[in-house]
Amino acid sequence: MKQTRLQIFGTLGLALLISSCSGLDKMKEAAKQIQFKVDPEVLEAHQGKVAMSFTANVPAKMWDKKVVAEITPVLTYEGGQDAFPAINVQGEAAQSNGQTISYTNGGQIKYPKQEIDFKDAQRVSDLIVRIKFTRGSKSFEVTSKDLQMPALAKGVIATSTLLGEQPGVSASSKDKFVRDNVEEKVAEIVYLINQAEVRGGQLKKEDVVAINNYIKELNADEKKSIKSIAISAYASPDGSTDINTKLSGKREASANKYLANTLKKAKVDAQVETDATPEDWDGFKKAVEASDIQDKDLIIRVLSLYSDPDVREKEIKNLSAVYKVLAKEILPGLRRSTITVTGELKGKTDDEIKAADKNSLTLEELLFGATLETDADKQIAYYDAAIANYPNDYRAFNNKGVALYKKGDIDGAKAQFEKAEAVNAAPEVENNLGVIALAKNDINAAKEYFGKAAGTGSALDENLGVTALFEGDYEKAESYFANSTSCNAALVKILLDKFDAAIAVLNANNEETGLKYYLKAVAFANKKDKDGALENLNKAAKIESKWKSYAKTDMEFYAYFNDSNFKSIVE
Repeated sequence: MKQTRLQIFGTLGLALLISSCSGLDKMKEAAKQIQFKVDPEVLEAHQGKVAMSFTANVPAKMWDKKVVAEITPVLTYEGGQDAFPAINVQGEAAQSNGQTISYTNGGQIKYPKQEIDFKDAQRVSDLIVRIKFTRGSKSFEVTSKDLQMPALAKGVIATSTLLGEQPGVSASSKDKFVRDNVEEKVAEIVYLINQAEVRGGQLKKEDVVAINNYIKELNADEKKSIKSIAISAYASPDGSTDINTKLSGKREASANKYLANTLKKAKVDAQVETDATPEDWDGFKKAVEASDIQDKDLIIRVLSLYSDPDVREKEIKNLSAVYKVLAKEILPGLRRSTITVTGELKGKTDDEIKAADKNSLTLEELLFGATLETDADKQIAYYDAAIANYPNDYRAFNNKGVALYKKGDIDGAKAQFEKAEAVNAAPEVENNLGVIALAKNDINAAKEYFGKAAGTGSALDENLGVTALFEGDYEKAESYFANSTSCNAALVKILLDKFDAAIAVLNANNEETGLKYYLKAVAFANKKDKDGALENLNKAAKIESKWKSYAKTDMEFYAYFNDSNFKSIVE
């Protein structure tokens, strides 16, 4: 973040008492001012580091030609201090490898950008300089604090570290539960050539017996019902169209009569839809294609060349040898009536699933049942039953891991995700293993897992955004968060100084979390909107009291540290 918003100007008038013609024992007799300017003016933590640079203007006729100074910036805080790398600055006649300052003209000290590891204690800190002056064999050390000078910079803004407040997004495996199932059963009654009577032997066929029993079953079970019954009657495409039209109609009638008697005996009241196809050329083509007749390609070509049924029949009969095979192997099966019964099976209601013995539920009912619960432990009970009864399905392992992850059991979740991966390395499983790697700060492993998680959807985009945030690539993170309303999506907007955009994202966020309102407070503070900042900070503190103590030492609110309303919120 750019630090124009808090206007803490890091300047230091450091008394360096130097005489160009005297020893170090007389340095304090001629104090001069060196003005330091730190960049950024307020230090910030990014990618776990605190980086800064500074310049310092040295007046003319100040720097002893033989003096060497080792300058070390130091970040001091309660209970410790952390030093940045030191640089050497020297007079014109000194023997050293440092930056040289002219006695006659003065000059500018340039401290290049350096970084140290961030620690939370540094949020409340002072940046000072420690300088060791050496002239010949004599030296002494002094700090800006010793000289009672103001700090070069105060505190470290650690807003980027709020990334860990909202972890990566896990992804559940979907169930295939369908509450109401529809299924079909089909039976065929086959007729002799030019005949329409239903023969007794046809009624003993396995498929006809099965469909009769299925009708009775649907009628007897209160959870099942007959959705529809249909009869389709056909004549084979040999013979005249007129004869086949009459024949298919008679077959429709005979099948319907048989079925009506069957429904009457079973005391089933159901409507039967019927239709007749005089010449079943479609069935003929499918049967030929599925056969191993030697010249079937030639027959299919004839069908494609001629659309008139009489011409088709004539051309096929001209293939005398082939026609004999067709008459024996293909045409008899086309002389038929097809009975199709569609049944509807009513599934368990939500209450029935929740009340049932879990061991009596199907896999899909167990996976769906877990979604009816909001308590993670109750969800896990469903997944444990699924794992016990269906150990070869990865979804229960994965979803149990998701529930454990939401409970904060990172290691337990990891174990379940690994079991799921052993069964099926599905995209959502790889995503979840990446989330675990993020939780353990193993960014490289997370990126590897996410690379195998294509197809996971918005969860993967969110996690790739989090990964980019961890790596400090805020522009890339913003692109991944394009359609997200998460707190992390708002955080990256803040880190890019897009405060209005951050507020818009958080306004679209429906979660009531302390983090959401805390980030809004930060965004408003950067807009110098005191009312908006304190209003949202107060909401955050009421939802989660931890934000009181955090805000008290958060340099984002430095401008309000002495404000009575701010104090009333954080105290």
